[in-house]
Formats: sequence, structure tokens, C-alpha cells
Amino acid sequence: MGPLSAPRCTLHITWKELLLTASLLIFWNTPTTAQVTIEAQPTKVSEGKDVLLLVQNLPQNLIAYIWYKGQKTDFRHYITSYVIDAETIIVGPAYSGRETVYSNASLLIQNVTQKDTGSYTIQMIKQGDKTKGVIGHFTLYLETPKPYISSSNLNPREAVETVILSCDPDTQDVSYLWWINGQSLPISRKLQLSGNNRTLTLFGVTKDTAGPYECEMKNPVSSSRSDPVTLNLLHGLDTPTISSSYTYYHPVEVPKLSCLTDSHPLAEHSWLIDGKLQQSAKVFFIPQITKTYRMAYVSVAHSREGLGRVPGAVTPTDMFVHDPTLLLNSHFRKSVLL
Repeated sequence: MGPLSAPRCTLHITWKELLLTASLLIFWNTPTTAQVTIEAQPTKVSEGKDVLLLVQNLPQNLIAYIWYKGQKTDFRHYITSYVIDAETIIVGPAYSGRETVYSNASLLIQNVTQKDTGSYTIQMIKQGDKTKGVIGHFTLYLETPKPYISSSNLNPREAVETVILSCDPDTQDVSYLWWINGQSLPISRKLQLSGNNRTLTLFGVTKDTAGPYECEMKNPVSSSRSDPVTLNLLHGLDTPTISSSYTYYHPVEVPKLSCLTDSHPLAEHSWLIDGKLQQSAKVFFIPQITKTYRMAYVSVAHSREGLGRVPGAVTPTDMFVHDPTLLLNSHFRKSVLL
């Protein structure tokens, strides 16, 4: 940052005394053509760090500097000022205790917070100029944090449920951008952004809109993008079917039946024999059959949420049919040849 000259003293004065000082200095009014510039050091500053607003190209014959928060040079936004001849600091209503003005007009802000972002104005009072001052403006931005995506539901039912994605944390003075599959969001009635683009609503999520999603925070000095998030679609249960390796079996053989269903997450399976619950397994081995072997078999697929709670779940009532044959599915029967 370079050496800075510290003032001899700091004054905390009353509102009336400040007005008197202002009238004596006559620090007012319109900007001139002086090319005063202000830059932040460092250029990218994170929350909790210090930043110096360095003023360059100062005019000659200055007698005082005044810093304001915002773009208005009024008393309410007055942070601090420096009187050159007296080497004196005067603080105002917008002073937080973390600002220090130096003899070269630069302003140090310590332990920066989100509330410190935004516009700053410096007013410079010239010797013998009783009607004009020199004005400089600067906007302070903090380095954007790495965002993350919050979801109202990471496991929505396909084409049924609405999901709201949020780009967090909520940050001042940034713009929000969204990406799906590495591309900018398409125009679609299924995708709706909030007014500031921070939240994204997905209506009736399908495979095409399940992601992966990324969000980006951006301001004039930095940008950062979140890790991708993909929604895990739940499909519900289709009607299960029973398959067998062979259509006909001979006595003493051990038939093997398989219960098939399409679901996500994978369903659990149970078997009923003549209405009585047997083992829970996707594959069921029938004991050795005999000439008098007559049973009705039913395959039941169910989710962890319970029977009938997921669209397409099959209950014993839906599937059970009393029939003295080997039931291979609810719509197609094949008999056992003895």
C-alpha cells in the first residue's frame, strides 16, 4: 500500500460543531474536470479482510477531504473527513469505527462486511475556492463466495412434483446465472426464475429437467460457480410380472419364478402362495412339484413407503386370483404339466 501519514488526533464532535466546521471549510459543490481516480487495494477483497480506497491524481492546494457512504454529500452519509493544515480527523453519522482517512485522502476500511459494499464519494476542498469542490466516486465490491444450490426436494416424483432450487448464500450486489447440462437455461414453461434470478422453479420435473444444475454469482470484480446438482427422480411402481425359465415342469423339478417390475428406486418383492405371505425375494424357488401339486402364486412389488402409497404399487387384492394352475402373471396364465 505504501507509507501513509497518520493524523495527529481524531475528534468526535457534535452535529452543531460539524456544521460549523463545514461552513468554515465551505466544502461544496459541483465537480470539476480534475481526473481524480479511486481504486481498491487489493482489487478483490473478501469479507472480514481490510481494503484501502486509494485516491490518485489529487488536485493542488487542497485543504480538506470528506468521505461519504453512497453518492450523496449530505450529513447523514458523512463518514469522516481530514483537515490538512490541522492534521485533524472529524467523524460523522456514517462512521462505524472501522474507517480511517489518511493525509493522502485514502480511506482504509477494516474487517469488511457485506454492508460495506456499494458506492463511496470523496469531496475535496481547494484553497481559496469558496464555491466548488472536487468530487470522486467509487463502488466497492467483495469477492463472490462459492455458491451452493439448495433444493426443496432432491427426490421428486417424475412429472408430478414441483421443485424450487435456490442459489445460496444470499449476497448483495451480485447477479445470478443458472446452467443446466453445462448450457444456459432454455426458454420453457417448466422453468421459472424469480425476479432477481436467485431461485429457479421446476414444474413437473422430468428426465429433461432433472439436471445437472449449476448456479453462478457474478459482480464486476469476480465470479464463482457452484458444484452441479442433479435431481433423483422417483418413478413409482409398475405392475409386476412373473416369469419362469420354462412353461412346463416335470415332477421332482424345482421351478424358479422371477418377479419383474420397473421402478426407481428399486422395489422390494414378496410372494404369496394361496394367499399366505412367504419369503421376500425377487426370485422364488418352488419346492419339488408332484402330480397333485396345485398352487396359486402371486408376486407383490412394494416400496419402502408401503403398499399402495406409490403410483403403480400392486397389492395382493389387485393381483390374487384363485386358480388351480401356476399363475405366471395377472393377465397370462400357464399350467404346470404333471
